[in-house]
Amino acid sequence: MSAPSKLQQLRDLSVVVADTGDFDAIKRLKPVDCTTNPTLVKKALDLPVYADLIDEQIAWARGQGEVTDELVAEVADRLTVGVGTKLSGLIEGRVSTEVDADLAYDTAASVAKAKKFIAMYADNGVPKDRVLIKLASTWEGVEACRQLQAEGIDCNCTLIFNPTQALACAEADAFLISPFVGRILDWYKAHGQAPASIDEDQGVVFVRGVYDTFKRRGIKTVVMGASFRSTEQIEALAGCDRLTISPDLLDKLDADHGELPRKLTPAKAEGGSHTPVDAAKFKADVEADPMAKEKLADGIRIFAEDLKSLRKTIADRLA
Repeated sequence: MSAPSKLQQLRDLSVVVADTGDFDAIKRLKPVDCTTNPTLVKKALDLPVYADLIDEQIAWARGQGEVTDELVAEVADRLTVGVGTKLSGLIEGRVSTEVDADLAYDTAASVAKAKKFIAMYADNGVPKDRVLIKLASTWEGVEACRQLQAEGIDCNCTLIFNPTQALACAEADAFLISPFVGRILDWYKAHGQAPASIDEDQGVVFVRGVYDTFKRRGIKTVVMGASFRSTEQIEALAGCDRLTISPDLLDKLDADHGELPRKLTPAKAEGGSHTPVDAAKFKADVEADPMAKEKLADGIRIFAEDLKSLRKTIADRLA
C-alpha cells in the first residue's frame, strides 16, 4: 500500500479549503470549504456546468427592461449567489462570498450588501451558517465585521498583511481571517529581499506569528493562510487552522507522497488583558508598514477591477 499523499496528511493537520469556484475541481478534490468572488464568477461564465444559471439570470435581466448599471450589478449579485449555491451542494462546509471591493471603505454599505447576500442564499435554501461573508480588512471592513458578527453573520476578513489588522479583526469577533502569504512574499521579492529559506519567507513568518499570538491570547478567530505561491509555503504552515489552496497546488500535494511534518502547534492560552485596537492605532500601524499599506490598497483595487470586469461581461451579454 502506498504512503498517503501530502494532501491526505495535510487534511489531518489543517482544514483544507479550495481557493476556486471551479465546480469540477471542487468535486474532485473534496475540500471542506470553498470560495467565490468576481474573478471566479467571471471564469464560471465560461463553464458548461453553470450555463443554465447564466441563461436564467440573463433571461431575467432582459425581462426587466432597460439595461442600467443597477440592473447589471443585480445580475452580478445573483450570479455570485447562484454559483455559491451550486458549490455549497458539493461541500460539507461553507462558501466564502465576497462583498463588493468598491465598498471596502463604507461600513454601512458593506453591512447592507452582506445581509442581502445572506437573504439571497436563504431564498436558495442555503442557511447563513453555510456562508462566510468576505470583507476587505480596512478599518471600515473591521467595523462591518463587528456589526455582522453581533447579528450572527460569520465573516472572513481578507487581505490581512499586518499584525494590528489581524488583531482588530479578532477583536471584532471575526469568524475567520485570511492572511495573504504569497502577496507578502511578492512584495519583499520585488523590493530585493528574497528570503534565503522557507523559514525566512516573510509570508510564512507572518502567518506563524499571527497563529502563535492568537493561540497564546486564547483568541477563537480561525487563522486561514491564503494566496500561496508554492507547496513549500503550504507545507511550512501545516497545522494552521485552515489553508485555502488553489487546485493546481492541491494537485501537486496530492501527487507527492513524501512525509509532511506538523509545523504549527497551538500554544497554551496565557490570557491577560490587552489594550483593544482602535481606529487611530489601526490606521497608524498600517500606514507605518509600507508592505501592508501597499498590498491592502492593491488588493482592494484588483478585487474592484475584477468586479468591474465581471459587470462589463454581463453588460456585454445583455447588449
